[in-house]
Amino acid sequence: MLFYSFFRTLISEEIIVELKNDLAIRGVLHSVDQYLNLKLRDISVVNSNKFPHLMSVQNCFIRGSVVRYVVIPANRVDTHLLQDSTRMESRENRQKS
Repeated sequence: MLFYSFFRTLISEEIIVELKNDLAIRGVLHSVDQYLNLKLRDISVVNSNKFPHLMSVQNCFIRGSVVRYVVIPANRVDTHLLQDSTRMESRENRQKS
């Protein structure tokens, strides 16, 4: 749930999503669900020469299992908050075991 919560804070931010098939898409994050499926608006393909058939696409849905990387704006990453959340989640998992 840590990454889901984090991605929800990025809604309406421009991100770049690189897929496992080497396709990189730049767009505005519209929504994300608990499976880390992403909906992007106003998309553009980073390497449009390699994927010219996607030039006319405006919006897309990306299944979470095909995502390799997500590039987010550096100013939107609160590393202290992420570290604290990770520690808390780790502590909770150890207590359950």
